[in-house]
Amino acid sequence: MDDETFLAQFESAALPLADWHHRQHLKVAYLYLRRHPFERALERMRSGIRAYNAAHHVPEGPTRGYHETMTRAWLHLVHLTLCEFGPSGSADEFVDQHPQLQSMRALLFFYSRDLIMSLRAKHDFLAPDLAPLPRSAREHSPLEPQSSPSRSHGALNPKPGDLP
Repeated sequence: MDDETFLAQFESAALPLADWHHRQHLKVAYLYLRRHPFERALERMRSGIRAYNAAHHVPEGPTRGYHETMTRAWLHLVHLTLCEFGPSGSADEFVDQHPQLQSMRALLFFYSRDLIMSLRAKHDFLAPDLAPLPRSAREHSPLEPQSSPSRSHGALNPKPGDLP
């Protein structure tokens, strides 16, 4: 399935719940970051996941539903990867080319299990307690916007201070 169809299925909640896994979260993050500055991409992720979960009757609980710290931390790691390595031909290619993003356990390099699984982390973004999330060493990203070539700043041209 192409990126536009995939994103449309996610946003309309037509993507089957059985097909909504870590890889699909990464693909949505990649696609939003290709289109929006980080903070707007984060807003889209938050609202999109919450709407998707509601449409599929995913219950909110300690280990189910939307998780703020995980969402923001993963979006950060996808953003960092885009800054360092640039975009790919598709969201699937991006995920395939960056196996470091494919392990759901990667956040445990930065967060203790107790912290990341806490109710506080679920509801509010918490900074890592083991190691800081990495930052891009690049002053500017080599990315080019897909839909608006005239845009001069945003998710596709981040400066080091733009990384959360």
